[in-house]
Amino acid sequence: MNAPANLPPLPTLADVEDAAKQLRGVALPTPLCESPLLNDILGCRLLVKAEPLQLTGSFKFRGAYNRLSRLNSEQRQRGVVAFSSGNHAQGVAYAAKLCGTPAVIVMPSDAPEIKVANTRAYGAEVVLYDRWKESREAIAVKYQQERGMILVPPFDDPHIICGQGTVGLEVDAQLAERGLKPDIITAGSSGGGLISGIALVMATRHPNCQVFAGEPADFDDITRSLASGSKQKVAADAPPSFCDALMAPTPGDITFAVMRRLLKGGITATDAEVEVAMATAFHYLKLVIEPGGAAALAALLHRRELIRGKTVVAVASGGNVDAALFSAVLARTPPLAA
Repeated sequence: MNAPANLPPLPTLADVEDAAKQLRGVALPTPLCESPLLNDILGCRLLVKAEPLQLTGSFKFRGAYNRLSRLNSEQRQRGVVAFSSGNHAQGVAYAAKLCGTPAVIVMPSDAPEIKVANTRAYGAEVVLYDRWKESREAIAVKYQQERGMILVPPFDDPHIICGQGTVGLEVDAQLAERGLKPDIITAGSSGGGLISGIALVMATRHPNCQVFAGEPADFDDITRSLASGSKQKVAADAPPSFCDALMAPTPGDITFAVMRRLLKGGITATDAEVEVAMATAFHYLKLVIEPGGAAALAALLHRRELIRGKTVVAVASGGNVDAALFSAVLARTPPLAA
């Protein structure tokens, strides 16, 4: 399928491989974790990609650095502007620090405190807005126009997508070390940058692997878009999601063009299922995963008929969760048991 006429050429596996070269020695290769006890409970081989251990606490640093490190000297002097609920914010802020360029990050006023605090600590200027009454895109455009800053979108950019796709390259290599081939892989999906990049890898390296977007039950725009063949939006009156990192209202144009060609579909998880996934990952894998980062794992843990007898990969995409919230989840929610 060709890209729509108004889009740039769609990224390829070669572009993801180029992003890996750009990130070498900067981004951290994160482990692929598993628990024999959890495997026995589920009746499958489940491997969890631990992106909470990535710099800035999520996969977002990969795409941000791949984008910012390619700015020329004049662009770096002008600086960058981005909008994000928190993980892209931190990724861009730290990448900007490494690249020596100013950064303005537009963040919702209800973003988790840890994400706002860390973004500022990396040196970015944070501009808060009301996500229900104001347009983050309009605020970002204002900085583009007034300061000449370069917009760094959270997902709909080829360099961003390919940076995130390096997760897939690492998974491929780590599976090969264990003599494994994946039957299913899924990752938490908001605008689709991460799962699109991973799909570019899997389509060539493991063409029989089924790639799924993992989403919150009430923010299932990618799942519905893939099922219908056209971009769908989250309902305007949808309540806020427990998975604050996965609240994009609709897929990106570039990401959807990749996803509708390469993804099997989408799978969803309820807030209660996400809490079980957070507790399960902590209990069996000793991982701290934020709600949005646990959505893909949650979707798989509660679809045993889909994963039984298979080799399955879930990408835990981030671990930036306030301590009080994480503690409360562990206190009220037991891990998955036989």
